[in-house]
Amino acid sequence: MSISPDRIAAIEARRDELQAEMSRPDIAPDRFVALSKEFAEVEPVAQAAGEVRRLRAEIGVLADMGNDEDAEIRAMAAEEVAHINARLPQAERALALKLLPRDAADERAAMLEIRAGTGGDEAALFAGDLFRMYSRYAEAQGWRIEIISASAAEMGGYKEVVASVAGQGVFAKLKFESGVHRVQRVPVTESGGRIHTSAATVAVLPEAEEVDVQIDDKDLRIDVYRSSGPGGQSVNTTDSAVRITHLPSGLVVIQQDEKSQHKNKAKALKVLRTRLYELERDRLDSARAGARKSMVGSGDRSERIRTYNFPQGRVTDHRINLTLHRLPEILEGQMDELLGALIGEDEAARLANLDA
Repeated sequence: MSISPDRIAAIEARRDELQAEMSRPDIAPDRFVALSKEFAEVEPVAQAAGEVRRLRAEIGVLADMGNDEDAEIRAMAAEEVAHINARLPQAERALALKLLPRDAADERAAMLEIRAGTGGDEAALFAGDLFRMYSRYAEAQGWRIEIISASAAEMGGYKEVVASVAGQGVFAKLKFESGVHRVQRVPVTESGGRIHTSAATVAVLPEAEEVDVQIDDKDLRIDVYRSSGPGGQSVNTTDSAVRITHLPSGLVVIQQDEKSQHKNKAKALKVLRTRLYELERDRLDSARAGARKSMVGSGDRSERIRTYNFPQGRVTDHRINLTLHRLPEILEGQMDELLGALIGEDEAARLANLDA
C-alpha cells in the first residue's frame, strides 16, 4: 500500500498547476469550468497526499533528533516517532483509497427491482419485506423513493416491484445488493410450524440519463392497450398501458400503473434507458482486464448472496461470511453495518490489486 514520494509529488504538482491556470485573468469560461471539475477531484487526493508527505518528513526530522547527545531529546524523539508510525498507515490507506478508480455511476440514482422467486405466496411476502427494508433505509438516508411499477400478490407483498431511488450516493451504497436473497421462516400459511425456504431476486441498476443512452425512435416498437387488473378485469376504459420493445436489443418494458398513456410511456422509457445503460456497463466491464470478481461477488442476480433466518434472528451475507444477529433491526432499514462491511471488503480487495 506504500505510495512512492514521486507519485505524491506529482499529485500535489498537478493540484498547483490547476490552481495557477484557473487564476489566469484571460482564461476562457469553458476552460475554467473544465479545470474546476478536475480540481474538485484532485484537491482531496492532494490533501491526503500532503498529509502522508508531512508525516514521512516528520519521521525524517525525528530520526536525526534520535542521534542527539541529550538523552531527554532522544527519548522525546523516540516517543514521537512511535506516535507518527501509528498514524502513518492510516494516512497511507486514506490516500490509497482516494487513488482507487471510481465507479462513474456511484453518485447516480438507482433503479431497484425486486421479484419474488421460489416459494409462492411466501416469496411474494418476502419481496414485500425487502422493499419495505430498502424504503426505510432510503428514508433514513434522506433519499426519495418512487414506485415505477408494481404487481401485488393476492396474499400480500409483491410478485414484482420496480422503484426509482434518488439521492446522494445511492448506487454507491446499494450496488452490492443485486442477487438472490433467501428467507428461512415459518410462513403464516403454514399450520404445522415447519420452516420454509423462499427467495426473492434483487437488482440495483444505476439510472441512466438521456446523455448516456441515445434511443432512436426507429429502434422502438410501441404498443398501447387497455390496462387490466387481476383476473383480466379492466382497470380503466382507455388504451393507457404501454409496451415498448427495443428492437436492436430485444428488451421489452411494460408500464400500466398510470392512468395516463403519456405518463406510462415516460416511465417505460426511463426503465428502458436504465436497462440499456446497464447492458453497456456490463459490456465494458467484460471487455476490461479479466472482469475480476471482487470479494463481494459479481453482482450477478443469479448468485445467492444473503440469508435472512427468522428462527435464529440472524442475517448472513455469504460473500463476506458476515453474520449479524440483528434481523428485526435490519428489516426496519438499519443496514449501515451490513452495507459498510460490503463496501469495506470491496475497498480492501481493490487496494490489494492497486499495484497489480
